[in-house]
Amino acid sequence: MSPAVATWGALGTTAQVVVTEHDALPAARHAVEQELAAIDLACSRFREDAEIARVHAAAGAPVPVSPLLLEAIEVALDAARSSEGRVDPTIGAAVIRAGYDRDFAALPADATARTFVPAAGWRTVRVDREAGTIAVPAGVRLDLGATAKALAADRAATAAAFAIAPHGVLVSLGGDLAVAGPVPAEGWPVGIADGHRDGDVATTVALRGGGLATSSTTQRRWRRGGREVHHILDPRTGAPVPVIWRTVSVAAASCVEANTASTAAIVLGATAPAWLWRRGLPARLVRHDGAVVGTCGWAPVAVTA
Repeated sequence: MSPAVATWGALGTTAQVVVTEHDALPAARHAVEQELAAIDLACSRFREDAEIARVHAAAGAPVPVSPLLLEAIEVALDAARSSEGRVDPTIGAAVIRAGYDRDFAALPADATARTFVPAAGWRTVRVDREAGTIAVPAGVRLDLGATAKALAADRAATAAAFAIAPHGVLVSLGGDLAVAGPVPAEGWPVGIADGHRDGDVATTVALRGGGLATSSTTQRRWRRGGREVHHILDPRTGAPVPVIWRTVSVAAASCVEANTASTAAIVLGATAPAWLWRRGLPARLVRHDGAVVGTCGWAPVAVTA
């Protein structure tokens, strides 16, 4: 029997749930929708009623937050720490300054250019786990986009697998994937594209656990002052990183770990393969000219630029 699939729009991207038992699909989708709605209400920087907006409005004062937002911010800070600041949640003001100041679909085709500003630095965020509070300095804006979507995939897969036990599930959120529960004998087949724009599958892997994420400089691009920019910024400068890699795909123990590594690799540029090797992470990196580099057993394949 072929897998059952549900696809819909969520979190500004495409959500997909895949199960092997057709009767399990409604319950799996419901569990995923609940998780995505909760993450959106807690973390979205595009919603005035989002919980994170209260943290920004407090201008440095500690704000009691829900366990979910506390987890999301701690995950983002762990990502900053493990990536040595290359994935930094305090990049929010820089992202706004670069022009990504509303839902991507609503961005104007072009606008006045602005100077870039660096991230405030993840160490400026104050977390009091015992009190359940978060504080960020006045003017600092958190952007959890690099980790919250991956956390949503991990949480949603776990929730869906619990809802449809003893069956397994794969959850995809715009290229951030997580699996939970029993895995099909052949693994979950996942197609990897070399660019998000065309979506053509360049290679297929069998995912047997954890998560997989692909970060790309080929999507979420816009223009400011006649110059094309993209959404992956260097926290040190606030400017879009030079395009060494057009996509980086990483497999890891969780989607959060995979997404942190794939985003950091884009920021690292030419030194990314060595960085991924040192961490024992299988990855597929596609250069801007189409050449492919693999790490930790993910063999490169020939592609045409």
